[in-house]
This record gives sequence, C-alpha cells and structure tokens, in this order.
Amino acid sequence: MTKARFTLLALLFANTCTEAQTPSAPGGVAATGYEQHIELTWQPNAEPNVTGYKIYRSVNGGASFEFLKQVGKEPIATDWTGDEGQNLSRKYKIAALAGASESASSNEVAATTQAMSDEELLEMTQRATFRYFWDYGHPVSGLARERSNGDPNVVTTGGSGFGIMAIIVGAERGWVTREAAVDRMIQIASFLQFADRFHGVFPHWMNGTNGNVVPFSQYDNGGDLVETAFLMQGLLAAREYFDQNTPLESALRDVITGLWEEVEWDWYRKNNSGVLYWHWSPNYGWQMNFALRGFYEAQIVYILAAASPTHPVPASLYQTGWTSGNYANNSIHFGHKIYCGPFGGGPMFFAHYSYLGFDPRGKKDAFCNYFVRNRNHALIQHAYSIANPKNHQGYSADCWGLTSCDGPNGYSAHDIYPSNDDGTISPTAALSSMPYAPQECLAALRHFYRVRGERLWSSYGFLDAFNLNQNWFAPSYLAIDQGPIVAMIENYRTGLLWQLFMQNPEIAPALQAIGFQADSSPAEEVFVEKHGFDALVFPNPLPANNAVLNLEFSILKKQVLSAQILDLEGRVLQTLFRDRAMNAGVFQEQVRLQNLPRGVFLLEIKNEMGGVMAKKLVVE
Repeated sequence: MTKARFTLLALLFANTCTEAQTPSAPGGVAATGYEQHIELTWQPNAEPNVTGYKIYRSVNGGASFEFLKQVGKEPIATDWTGDEGQNLSRKYKIAALAGASESASSNEVAATTQAMSDEELLEMTQRATFRYFWDYGHPVSGLARERSNGDPNVVTTGGSGFGIMAIIVGAERGWVTREAAVDRMIQIASFLQFADRFHGVFPHWMNGTNGNVVPFSQYDNGGDLVETAFLMQGLLAAREYFDQNTPLESALRDVITGLWEEVEWDWYRKNNSGVLYWHWSPNYGWQMNFALRGFYEAQIVYILAAASPTHPVPASLYQTGWTSGNYANNSIHFGHKIYCGPFGGGPMFFAHYSYLGFDPRGKKDAFCNYFVRNRNHALIQHAYSIANPKNHQGYSADCWGLTSCDGPNGYSAHDIYPSNDDGTISPTAALSSMPYAPQECLAALRHFYRVRGERLWSSYGFLDAFNLNQNWFAPSYLAIDQGPIVAMIENYRTGLLWQLFMQNPEIAPALQAIGFQADSSPAEEVFVEKHGFDALVFPNPLPANNAVLNLEFSILKKQVLSAQILDLEGRVLQTLFRDRAMNAGVFQEQVRLQNLPRGVFLLEIKNEMGGVMAKKLVVE
C-alpha cells in the first residue's frame, strides 16, 4: 500500500468517525408559554458536527412523547398551539443531531399557555424581535446582519443603528444584563473604528468580519450619508444610556464621540452647495448624484449635520436642501392631511427611521408638526386598508400596513398609491407606528399574532411580510424592518429612546438653528370617520379663466354622493353631479364649471346618509 493511499484511507476513517460520533444531549433547555404558542430555547451544543435538533412533545403529561419537528442549528423552536391553547400544558424533550446520529434526549421541560394582555403582547413582540440583533448579530463585529436569508457576512449600517437601540431596550428591560450589553457595544464600537469609512461616513453594507465595504450597487461603493445618520442616531442614544462612571462605559462613550466627530457632514455638500448628497465614492465620486431633498426617511441627516461639533453644515441647508423644491403636500386622504411627502405619505417607513431617536412631539418647522404628520400617515394607511379599493385578501381595520419589504415578487416599496399596492402587508408598518396611532396599531398586533401567527410568527418575532392574495408568507427577517419595531414600541411604552437621543447636548441647539418651534397642535377632527367620505378641492383659489376644478375623493366605503356649487345665500348655481355611486378608495376627477364670476362660493358634497361637507371656493 502506498503512503498516499494509506493517508487517504486514514483521513476517510477519521471523517467517518467524526460523522458517526454521537453528540451530547442539549443543555439549558427552557420552555415559555405565551397565548398562542410555546417557545423552546436551549444552549447550542459545543460539538462542531451538530447539524440540527429534534423536538419531541408530550400532550399527556409526559406519559409518551412524539416527534414534533426538526430545526437547524439555531437553539430556538416554536410550538404553535392556536386559539385553543389557553391554559394548555405541554412537555418537551430535545435531541441533537450529527448526520444520522442522534443524541440522548434532554431533560423534560414543561410550559402552559395563558391569556395575554396588550402590555404582555408588546413585551413578547419586542423581546422576540430584539433577538434578531442579539442572537443573530454578526459574531465578529456584533453588527446587524442585513437579512436572515442572505449572505451572513453582510452587515447593514443603518440597520445596526436600529439594532443598537434594540440593545439599549434589551438592557433596560432586563432581557440581557447591562454588563453584557456594554460588552456587545464595545465589540460594535471597536469594530467600527477600523471599518471602511469615506470622509468619516460608513458605506451602506460592510463585511462583518473585516469591515470592508460591500458595494450596494455598481457606483455605490463608498460613503452612504443616510445610513450613517441612522447609525449615529443609535450611537448617540447609546452614549447617553451607558452613562456610568466605569472604565468600560467611559471608554465606550469616548469611542462613540470619536466616531460622531469624525463624520464629515460638510464634505457631503458636494463642493459647498446648498444641499447634502447621499453618496460619495472614491472610485466614482458623485456619480450617484442623489441630492437629499425631502420628504422621505432622511430628515435626521440634516438634524445631525447641523448638530455636528466638528464638521457641521449651516442650519440654512435644511431650507435650501431638505425642504426645497416640491416639499409641501396639502392633500387630504380619508380626512387626514399629509402636509409633506408623496401622494398618501409614501411607504410607512418614512414615518419611522428618522424618529427612532428624534422626538417629533411638541415641535414644528415651517411646514408641520411631524408627530401629527406621521400620525396622519398611519391613519391614512389604516383607512385605506378598510376601504380596500383593490379588493385584496385580508385587508381590514385590523390588518393593515404598507411599506418597503420583501414580497412574493421580491423586495419592493408598497404604499397606497394604486400601482404600489399588490396586497403585501408588512407587520413593521403598523407595529412601528405604535406611538402615533396606538389603538389601530394594537389591533394590528393582536391580529398578526392571534389570526396570522401560525405562519407569521417565528424565532425573531413576526416575519417580514405576507400576501394573502398569493397565500405567501415571507421566509425572511430584515434588520431595517425589525429594528423600528423594538424602538418605536418602546417609545410608545416609555419614550426611552426619544429621551436619550434628545438629551444629547448637540441636538436642541441644532433644532433651534434649523427653525423648529414649540407647537401644541390639537388632535384634528376627522370628518371621514363620521361620514365615510372626504374631498380635497384644487386649485383653490381658482383663477377666473380656469373653468376646470379638480376634486380628490377619499371614500371609506361605497356610497352615493351628490355635489353642487352654491352662493353664500344658499342658492344652487350649478349641479356638478347627482346620486353618483362611488366605490371605496382614493381617486381624482375633474369637473367643468359654468362661468362662475369672481367671488366666494360654496362647494357642497353630501351622501345619502345625511353627511354634508361644505368647502369654501374662491374664484379670483
């Protein structure tokens, strides 16, 4: 026998022995009963050959066990019990797998399901979602992986900012110790010190092992100012939270301050222009050429850029850049004014990302109070789902929320604009709106868990999205969707992250310089909720030589409407339409006026149930 052949046989024998080696039984097994499911966790086996785990369940008090399911290497599993599961007791055992070899079973554990209050559902949702960032965080960098079904080495800058906020919540609520949270934050901050930066700005994606940029697209292989702002929002909240006078927490604060002060916001003005730019690449320069003009998710960029202690931009860039151009949007949908942004507000994440730390309550700029704006955005989406103009499966008062997320045809931005609504609902849209519209958001939480949970709930809380038209449920989690759930529910419950971020000494002066003022806008009276319809009229004032009037209707439910023009004494001058059947939805139409003279008139719209709307119409 040759030496080479002998060596090969020895290797084969060693591999065979490794594969056949029976692993040890899992330890640290625990079971927790919730309302509709029982969650199992355990310590992952140390043996490198473990490929997964088998779960065994007993429904007769441990007299006998049956195979329930097999899971992968993650030490967590869910047993969905359903509506009948209240006060339902189960026992479990777990065995580790190494190829065809199965370990002895673990010790038995038991749990019982129980009815849960809204507060308990919120705690359950936050804690499970937090695990995406804690248990599934990248093992080297500690940063948030981009998604659960992608390259496990790709970490996301903005999503990591959201994840840092989730870690703060986890420490505050005792899901992990403060000491463990500090250790993780030091891991993250230390890694960021040596990761790729471009004039202090991080890329959209990085390799979580070495910190090298991972191109987001061909020309996007450099700095991403928006993603960096989301990261800084989280880091600045952490700088305030970890405030103890210990060597580790003091060092952490120093590193965060260094990262914050090294961001060259002023470089991203592109040659001192009056607007900030999203991207810069050492290879392609300003090739992406994306000027940050709102309204969308990036408002926090201008706040932080004005607040920078080392590389600030003039506060006036908020006006010359962010709010310049086509910023205002005075349209009203389902009775709710949107103030700024696209058609019906855009995907719901526009109301989340900049507000995980920036508290929009009690203040306004020249355009609006952004808490009111974001509240209206959520209420528009809620009303749209009730109206359901495209007759999608499942849409209702309890099942709503359109945003950018995974879908049956890939990742896409979803909102109420008809061409962007394919029936895909994402839990993060409603759950991350909790501070704005808690009644509607809590109803969605109950529905997602109690009605859709068997297919929608998994190891890290609610999966990314679902589409009942196609009987499709996402197999994935995304960091940018998971993070706002933890953070915004916490802001609803305690305001913790708003308080932490806003107490950074740089923020208040920046907001004042930008032009924010105190505001106590009252809750609006919503005509549509009482009468089921609303209408926006434009242009108004109407030029005398313009005989065409535009009407935008928001119809909550199918009904019959009539419209006419009156003078100020109530005389009918023109009937625009009578007894017209209108379907639910948001749509526009034009009506032609009959030689109205200059003056002030009334446009009266009424339905068959007695709802009457009168709007002042001015002809110049």
